[in-house]
Amino acid sequence: MRALVQRVREASVAVDGHVTGAIGPGALVFVGVTDGDSEDDREWLVHKIVNLRIFDDDAGVMNKSILDAGGSILAVSQFTLYASTKKGQRPSWSAAARPDIAQPIFNAFVATLSIALGKPIATGVFGAPMRIALVNDGPVTIWLDSRTRE
Repeated sequence: MRALVQRVREASVAVDGHVTGAIGPGALVFVGVTDGDSEDDREWLVHKIVNLRIFDDDAGVMNKSILDAGGSILAVSQFTLYASTKKGQRPSWSAAARPDIAQPIFNAFVATLSIALGKPIATGVFGAPMRIALVNDGPVTIWLDSRTRE
């Protein structure tokens, strides 16, 4: 699994002009699923996201996790995190899991993330064209990959 984590002041996702998820301060997390992603990948990614110290303490130093800061999370499925641009100019999506494989894994990720954070996770609609609005904070953007554990 891959995740792109962005610290935000606020973020929202809309489908067909209707907001399906919105948060105040916290993190917007784009999540991609590939074939073979396991419960271990999900658990590692969730643990890393909720414990990343990317929120400022009273001294203005990134020393707090989202748990410490009391922030919220907006999770959005994004197969394009598995884009390959090795050949030509049109990306290949072959490394992304098919929707019938990816959707249950994404749903389990959101459920696990909600338990770890101790509150509901705002989301978009899996597979739908979505409009994302956000106000970056920092900006702080972190790339996570459960296969490389970076």
